[in-house]
Amino acid sequence: MVQRSTIKLDAIADWHNLAAAFGRAAIGAGNSPVVERFRADLETNLASLQQQILEETVPLGEMTSFHIRDPKSRIIHAPCFRERVLHHALMAHVGPVLDRALVDDTFACRKGKGGLAAVQRCQHHLRRFEWFVQIDIKSFFANIDHQILLGLLQRKFKNPGVLRLLERIVCVHQTVAGRGLPIGALTSQHFANYYLAGLDRWLLEQVKVRGLVRYMDDLLWCCDTKNQARQSLASAQEYVANNLRIQIKQPPHIGRSRVGVLFCGYRVLPGQLLLSRRRKRRYTERRRYWETLFQQGQIDALKLQGGYAAVVGITAHADAAAWRREQLRRRPLENDLEVV
Repeated sequence: MVQRSTIKLDAIADWHNLAAAFGRAAIGAGNSPVVERFRADLETNLASLQQQILEETVPLGEMTSFHIRDPKSRIIHAPCFRERVLHHALMAHVGPVLDRALVDDTFACRKGKGGLAAVQRCQHHLRRFEWFVQIDIKSFFANIDHQILLGLLQRKFKNPGVLRLLERIVCVHQTVAGRGLPIGALTSQHFANYYLAGLDRWLLEQVKVRGLVRYMDDLLWCCDTKNQARQSLASAQEYVANNLRIQIKQPPHIGRSRVGVLFCGYRVLPGQLLLSRRRKRRYTERRRYWETLFQQGQIDALKLQGGYAAVVGITAHADAAAWRREQLRRRPLENDLEVV
């Protein structure tokens, strides 16, 4: 029997936990007026939040919605700052419990992991095994089933107050009735990552795939033969449909490892990491951005150099030196200097 965590609301509402949560929520917010107002009366605001957590009356669901394109269109629902503080306080205790339920080859939203580590692990698997299967989930965040997620969370947490708080956070947003998590909330990232933990273990322990790597809902595993790849894909499709009530985006990808695969912004081959079109486009756009500022006299040469360093960082881990030289040959910096 799996032992459930005994975390209580007292731990989440602990003053030091809330103060640390405020600090983490404020990172990257700069001099935002909302953050400054919260900070100006920090003690009162944290005391109010503490009381509402313990009384289970904390307001939820105040969000700002906006569109981004990265590269596909997404609707982001960003919780208000006060709710972000709550999410950080909650995940300081809930996050580690969920993290321990994940297999080692899950790389999103985890300390010491991340996109580059996922790409390198993917390349490691491609070098060892002849065939791969790559899938992602159709409208993943929008289709997460609330009741299934809450059932999974009940396997990990015991305290009724904590479970009620988790339920309120999960159910406050619905894409359609009983489904959906808001992209843009800290809790959503961890809940969504945990939602697919059972699929990872099913593939590794029951289907016995040869190697697996997952970054959120982008999942790749390896097999020795094409037939094994097809059978494992069929098993994965059945598992997600029956146990998670979600669908694999069509068409899934089965291929030979030597041909390579697009994964987390790179073209991954057994012996090379190449830039994807998306990452090339991002490099070009950011380079033009900094050069335009320089042409218009809004930044000096020193700031332009810093901007270039950040732009080169987009390509730093790929075998892209020749491609960057070609871009500089086609549009040399000297052209911009002549304009100035």
